[in-house]
Amino acid sequence: MKAVENGGTSIGIKAKDGVVLAVEKIINSKLLVPGKNKRIQTIDRHIGVAYSGLLPDGRHFVNRGRDEALSFRSTYKTPVSLPHLMDRLGLYVQNYTCYNSVRPFGIVSIVGGVDDNGPHLYMIEPSGAYWGYTGAATGKGRQTAKSELEKLNFEELTVREAVKQAARIIHQAHEDNKDKDYELEISWCSLEETGGKHEFVPEELLQEAIQYAQEDDEEEEEEDTEMAN
Repeated sequence: MKAVENGGTSIGIKAKDGVVLAVEKIINSKLLVPGKNKRIQTIDRHIGVAYSGLLPDGRHFVNRGRDEALSFRSTYKTPVSLPHLMDRLGLYVQNYTCYNSVRPFGIVSIVGGVDDNGPHLYMIEPSGAYWGYTGAATGKGRQTAKSELEKLNFEELTVREAVKQAARIIHQAHEDNKDKDYELEISWCSLEETGGKHEFVPEELLQEAIQYAQEDDEEEEEEDTEMAN
């Protein structure tokens, strides 16, 4: 869990019309190419995952999820449901805690998507245990992120609004890592906005969300200054 607790913050938001995933990807070197080593990946057309912790473990988890989704689709000729996928992945992750020849996964993953029953959001831990959420957070800034998520009205929140809120929350949670630069990744999945497909938000919307987060941070600083005076 140390790898998770010291990793960049990841959050998931289940809005009324879809899900939003966001990740604070810490930039440890100026030599890294922007946009590479993404922490948000697609498992199936309608399912995405964000994770905090060890990058190789995250890739292995995603590949296993893709194998499960492909196996289900080839057998039943229909896309896998997220609850079924989580059952399978939960068992797989839990198996890595049962034998001394392997170690547990060094990640906590937030998995979200949409199907005929609406949006779904889950978080799965290294133990293999998972729960359904309306808002989930993991990583170094998880406590700050959870506090901000609890203030949201998920029943009225749209995915477009959730994108802005996700950027704001990640920006606030970054205070725990403020000595390092970070790159913001945000994806969404919505029947209305993306046709049920999990994909990264358009660059224009991403920049709009980043600007919203920065302006909100400036307003809070001004309020704190006024109160101090």
